[in-house]
Amino acid sequence: MTELVVTAATDGGEVLADAARVGNKFARQEVLRRAGFRVPGFFCLPAAAFDQALDVLRPSLPAEPAAGADRAEVESWCAAAREALVGARLPVALAERIRKEFAAVAGPEGLVAVRACVVPAAAGADGASGASDAPEASEAIGEDSAVDPFAGMSDSFLYVDEDGLEGAVLGCWASAFNPQAVRYRTLRGLDPLRARVAVGIQRMVLGTRSFVAFTRDPRDGAVLRVVAAAYGIGEGVVQEKADIDHFFHDPATDEVTARTVRKQWSMGLPEGAAAGSPALLPVSAELAEVPVLDDGQVREVAELAAKVEELFGVPQDIEGALTEDGVVHLLQARPLVTAPPTAGTATAAATATAAAAEEPATAQVYWGNHNITESFPGVSGALTFSQSREFYRRSFTDLYRRMGVPESWVRDNAHRLARMVGYLEGQVYYRLDDWHALHGQMPMFELVRRGWEQAMGITGPARGERRWAAPAVALALPRLAWRSALHPWQVKSFLRWWDRQMAEAETIGDSPEELIAFYRRLWERAGERWGVTLVNAFVALVVLGAGSVLLRRWTGEGPQVLVGLMGGGRENRSLEAVRAAMGLAELVGAVPELRAAVLDDASDSEQLWQQIVEGHHGAAVGDAARGYVARYGDRALHDLKLEEPTPRQRPWTVLALIRPLVRQGATVAASRADEQAAARKARERLHEVLPNPVRRAVLLGVTSLARDLARIREDTRFCRTQLFGLSRDVMWRLGAELARTGVLDDALDVADLTVEEVIGAFDGTGTVTDLRALVALRRAQRERWAKNPQRPALLGTPAGLPLARALPRASAVDKAAAADDGLLRGIGSSGGVVRGRAKVVLDPSTDPDLAAGRILVARETDPGWLFLMMSATGMVVERGTLLSHTAITGRLLGVPTVVAVPGATTAIPDGAWIEIDGAVGTVRLLPPSEQPEEPEQSEEPGESDGTAPTGGPAPTDGTAGTEKGDRT
Repeated sequence: MTELVVTAATDGGEVLADAARVGNKFARQEVLRRAGFRVPGFFCLPAAAFDQALDVLRPSLPAEPAAGADRAEVESWCAAAREALVGARLPVALAERIRKEFAAVAGPEGLVAVRACVVPAAAGADGASGASDAPEASEAIGEDSAVDPFAGMSDSFLYVDEDGLEGAVLGCWASAFNPQAVRYRTLRGLDPLRARVAVGIQRMVLGTRSFVAFTRDPRDGAVLRVVAAAYGIGEGVVQEKADIDHFFHDPATDEVTARTVRKQWSMGLPEGAAAGSPALLPVSAELAEVPVLDDGQVREVAELAAKVEELFGVPQDIEGALTEDGVVHLLQARPLVTAPPTAGTATAAATATAAAAEEPATAQVYWGNHNITESFPGVSGALTFSQSREFYRRSFTDLYRRMGVPESWVRDNAHRLARMVGYLEGQVYYRLDDWHALHGQMPMFELVRRGWEQAMGITGPARGERRWAAPAVALALPRLAWRSALHPWQVKSFLRWWDRQMAEAETIGDSPEELIAFYRRLWERAGERWGVTLVNAFVALVVLGAGSVLLRRWTGEGPQVLVGLMGGGRENRSLEAVRAAMGLAELVGAVPELRAAVLDDASDSEQLWQQIVEGHHGAAVGDAARGYVARYGDRALHDLKLEEPTPRQRPWTVLALIRPLVRQGATVAASRADEQAAARKARERLHEVLPNPVRRAVLLGVTSLARDLARIREDTRFCRTQLFGLSRDVMWRLGAELARTGVLDDALDVADLTVEEVIGAFDGTGTVTDLRALVALRRAQRERWAKNPQRPALLGTPAGLPLARALPRASAVDKAAAADDGLLRGIGSSGGVVRGRAKVVLDPSTDPDLAAGRILVARETDPGWLFLMMSATGMVVERGTLLSHTAITGRLLGVPTVVAVPGATTAIPDGAWIEIDGAVGTVRLLPPSEQPEEPEQSEEPGESDGTAPTGGPAPTDGTAGTEKGDRT
């Protein structure tokens, strides 16, 4: 006879561990019990007991619907079966047996939880399938399975005493035919008439605090342990009826962060009741503001969840409770269901629902542009994309060669290099599966994977598979050491070579043949050398990681000290460009008539520039103006986008760049003094927190190296600006020739052709003769794309489909919300606290005057933003890292800066008063009580620039008063 009640003593517990008999929920509990976890005692009625009970009732039920019966007939039969089960009685022998086991588990006065679990159809006459010692080996499709959670389909009864035991068991059986369960099984293609239910009866743990914990962030799968906790029993958390605190544990750093709320309600047994259903109970006033768990308890729960994951081999979602004595009890565990990033958002719901399970998961291709938009923001033309694709293909090929990847492997994976950069409706994205496959071949990649993925905004399932191989890393360490030792010399060699290329460019002729020959020669040479700039990024991540670890271990300080120590040092080429502009502004400001003309918006900038370079306002100013364009003329907003002009093509635009510097009276000496003061303050802070002179010397050495690597990064980024500047010059000159000969209507129509199409029109390799029609098609497409909402930085598309069908429709990105403490958080990257009005800039062609005295808020920046950044008193951007351009520039300029603040441009209204802390990485919107009083202001010409919705009074010219910001 089939055993109708099974316990740990039944067949050594083998039946209790068999998911095909008792369901995944209870089989896992037995596996956990055997593994030594603190699981409250329980026993089960396997699905065979349900089968027998239903068989007894069948004669009293309507005739079972035939195969293919309509939905109404099926649901009617299921409703009759449910009512029959609710009104039935247990066989006397079975009722006596469960009372006996109840006493053994809970004691005569105890309480139990009675839970149902849907079980797959029987494998044999008695439902046996054979158990296994492997934790997940016997798991089958059914409730709480990894394949299909059947979330919320069956019933549970809590605080059940001996008298309520029979009714709870029958209620669990009846839930097999709950209306939602019947519809769910129909939706999943399962026969709703064949439902089978096991029942688990477990000692009720009278927890004073309960939790649900995830070993991965359930929103996006990131490696972050998330704990949701409330006072009372777990039902308050699961059903979200209690007030819940959320805790986040980073296993890499052991850091705990919390988002707590004021607690008013918990769930538990009503006062004075001996048994019954849980109810909402008030939380005592003394506990209302106290976090449900302290940091130590969060770590204990997170570690418990991690051990469960280790046992089962997949990410887990666990439930548990803490009793009054602080002991943690594990109640349930199931595979974690996460949702991958989608086109609308990089996160998904934290819990699985039936609707989420309607379609089985399909393979995804993940795309990311978290940091590439720093170079190619918004929609780019075909010319820019084709050039960027060539740049990344060549430079990464050289990186892999330098980092020891076999050339044969790179050759065999050339298709990955060719598609690593994609064009998604005009936006440039990395294809992350290829990025991971290629980078993963570098022997040392695992040393920097986490930092590199963080810099690129790669989270959740978009992360690559970890391939840590200690022997391979050990063998590669000498190569990395040798490469690092040679790196300074190789950088100097690269910069000398590049300066020769710039000198050679001045000698090229105007004929298409000469221009094309120069272009091909330039890019062939660059492809053999540009990898050194990426080696720099590799080494910088290693050094920054080491510095952060040492700082945390030796001082307990966050990265803000490290950020400050990276200031100062020798100027890089990007900063030289800024200070050259400052120097020109100083010369202009010293000539009263010229100063007035530059500050007059009504002046004809082109005519005024011509007067300057011809020496009408003095030889010194003229020489400085010509010298600036000759040396720095490729640096501008969007200077890697070949459709955008730079001062090389429009030299008079320099006047708009220096205008705020002239107005502010900015000087090179003051800029250098501010930078040195910030660096000195950081060293003083290090002396306070780290009195040990040896350790302090080590940290200073590491940060000095990091500062040098950051300088190299900006030097080589400036070279990249010039590389694209030379390409722009060649393409525009070829476009002018195509327009002169009537092939195109305008020289700038080349923006909607690829590089090879432009060159092919001259050398016979083009496949389209009607370039006008091609340009018209692409221009209309680009203009349509530009009107779409910006896509998220990380998105997934179904594999195997053309992108025209796979790419979801663009939708507006959700507005970010402040944390419970009212703060937006990011990465502090340049120390200092400043208050001021926000200037939200979505279009970087904004007049720099409009950012004067404001805190600049943007999605991302590139080197061309320097003049806007110099006008600002602080900076907040949605993307970036400690090594991003924004972070480096903020440190060099001594401007408080916070990067990687999600949704900053939507969460911060233009004109709002905000306070930013560039050390700890916070942004706070100031309430009216903290905003300074201001005199009435009149709107200046050009204030309504259309860059963002107006959210406050127009700013003054930024030269006086609080509009300059209250910086501490």
